[in-house]
Parts: sequence; C-alpha cells; structure tokens
Amino acid sequence: MTPYNCIKKFYNMPYLHIPVLKDEVIKYLDPKPGQNFVDCTLGGGGHAIELAKKVGAKGKVLGIDLDKDAIKAAKSNASRENLNNIVFVQDNYKNLTEIINDFFIYPIHGILLDLGLSSAQLQDRDRGFSFQTDGELDMRYVRDDDSLSAKDIINNWSLEELTKIFKQYGEEQEAKRISQAIIKSRKIAEIKTTLELSEIISSIVGQYNKKIKKSRSVKGRDNPPTCSPIRQTKRNPATRVFQALRIVVNNELENLKQTLPQTLNVLEPGARLAVISFHSLEDRIVKEFFKYESIDCHCPPNFPICQCGHKTEIKIITKKPVVPDSNEVRANPRSRSAKLRVAEKI
Repeated sequence: MTPYNCIKKFYNMPYLHIPVLKDEVIKYLDPKPGQNFVDCTLGGGGHAIELAKKVGAKGKVLGIDLDKDAIKAAKSNASRENLNNIVFVQDNYKNLTEIINDFFIYPIHGILLDLGLSSAQLQDRDRGFSFQTDGELDMRYVRDDDSLSAKDIINNWSLEELTKIFKQYGEEQEAKRISQAIIKSRKIAEIKTTLELSEIISSIVGQYNKKIKKSRSVKGRDNPPTCSPIRQTKRNPATRVFQALRIVVNNELENLKQTLPQTLNVLEPGARLAVISFHSLEDRIVKEFFKYESIDCHCPPNFPICQCGHKTEIKIITKKPVVPDSNEVRANPRSRSAKLRVAEKI
C-alpha cells in the first residue's frame, strides 16, 4: 500500500496533503509555548497542526487556504487531535496583512509558505491539475463563473500568448510547436480534458517512459537512432505546460511577490519566515527577495552616498536551500523537488 493510501485509510477522508519537510520546518521556525504562527498555505493542516501542538493552549496558529476542501480537511484533522488553537480562514494569502488584522493577534513569531499542490488537488480529476488522470481542463483553486480556467486559455488565447506563457512559466523549449499543435487541434474540436491536452503535447515533445535509460555508445560510436518517430522522455512531457497553465490561472507568482513584503511588515524582530517552493520560478523569487532584503544600500557602486535609503530587514538562515532526504522522497515522491529557504526578521 502506498504512503498516500495508508494515510488516506487512516484519516478516512478524500482530502490529503502530506506535509513536506515537516521536521525541518519545525526545527527552523522553532515554536515555543504561547507563541503565534501563520501557515499561509494550510492544505490538510499537517504543518499547522504540528505548530499548534508546540505552541500549546496559550499560543495560536492562523491557517489560511483558498481551497474550501482544504479548510474542511484541516478542521477535521485538528479536531481529531483535540486542538482548539488554530484559526481557520478561507482566503488568498496575498491578503495576509488584512487577514491577520481581521482574524488574528499580534505578535507573529513565524510564518510558513508551502507553495506546493496537495495530493488531493492533484488526484481530484474534476480540478484538472494533473496530466495523470483524465478530467475537465480547469486548474482553478476556486471555481467560479467569472474566473479564467485552463480550458479558456487553451481554446481562446493566440499563438503568441500561448507560446509566451509556456516559455515564461513552464520554461518549455518546444513552446511554439506545442502552441501550434494546440491551435491546429482546437480548430477541429474544443480541447476539454487534461488527457486531450496531454496527448497533443506528447505528439510534439515525446512519450513518457520513466524507465528509459540513456543509451551508451558502442566501441566509440553512438548507437543508431531508434525507428520510433516519437522520442521517449523520463519526465512526463506535459509537466511544464501544465505548470505554466496552473501558474497563470491562479496568478501564483504575482501572489507570492505581493505576499513576501507583507511578511516582513507583520513579523516580530527575531521571528522567522520559512518558504517551501517546488519549481525554479518560485525559488528564484524567494531567493532574490531574501538577498535584496538582507543587505543595506542598493545604489550603484559609483554613488558616493546612499540615495535609496534601504536598510537590512532580514538575516538569511539557510545559505543553501534545505531539501528532503532520501527517506522522505521514497515515502513521498512529490517532495523530491521541494526547497526550503528560511530568513529571520532583524
């Protein structure tokens, strides 16, 4: 039985989010009895519940999530642990300051941002996040009539727009060819499902075969190419395009950019900010933010006197990102790309 099924059976509920780097998060945030923490991406509550246990009855944890199913699951898990010190708020973490002012108390001793999707969101075919299950091409964290879905983008955006987002947010080298194939296909019929889109991408990029091995040269000569017209890849060829669509649909990178400065405004001196990212674009934003806020002046070197007036806001605690060990990756393969960065408010 897989770790997912084991935990799902234990909790007997459909929503599951296995907390990544949980021990490391607790180590670096170092919660003490009576302190207050914010989990901006609650999921099933794994990190928040552990923080709530550490801060005890006199401390508080604010759990924020845009997904109502996540809030419901986290409440159920907290109740099972007999925890009454978690405040649950369904909202976008980009509204962090407003949420804290409306629902929480100061001082704030630590904030966590876990930017990954939950296993429940990926395995819910009705949400359309995964290329591994066939479902409606949606990808919205909150589904309402006015918001843009992945299906809207795929069937209505121009060649130039599709190519741009696949390159910018998916770092996909075959962005233009994939976009051309999408437009050609949608002229015949609307692209409605994740499987339909995945098959279009595979026709351009290649077929997924995680067991494929690199060929070795024989006696100094390269092996002759296979006769198959479609090459095979160890990474699912739809990975980058699906990532790009999810980022655009939910405005993920802009939300992160808006939230990071707010964390410094609400944290107490000596409090810590921990961010877990799962792809290079997120990690780059966090890394550059930490670097910018960890030094004083940002004026050009030839300026004799500082004109910007910027002062150091944080001390970087993790000089290099913390990653899961081999045991965690085996137990939860989705954790393999996780990177944890931590900074302390000065």
